[in-house]
Amino acid sequence: MIGPGESYDDPVWCQQEGETVFAPFGVEHWASPHLGPSGWGINFRVADLDLMVAQLRKVGVVVEVDGERYPNGRFAHLHDLDGNPVQLWQHMPPEM
Repeated sequence: MIGPGESYDDPVWCQQEGETVFAPFGVEHWASPHLGPSGWGINFRVADLDLMVAQLRKVGVVVEVDGERYPNGRFAHLHDLDGNPVQLWQHMPPEM
């Protein structure tokens, strides 16, 4: 992992899976039940979705696991304490 540097000339922060991206969803996604009324949400990449879901449920967090495996992995959805939508994503290569 490359972390934040001492100057603006240092490399950007990258993780094993790739760069961190902050990007808005297009208006076509605003009708999604996984986004808040303002049409935004946050997505966290996790190494093991099942383990993360089990840990959250153990402390009383309601988590909805999407049963479908998508070309880029698996997803789960929850809300933070303020009701903001949060998506968990386990990156997985496409099934052959």
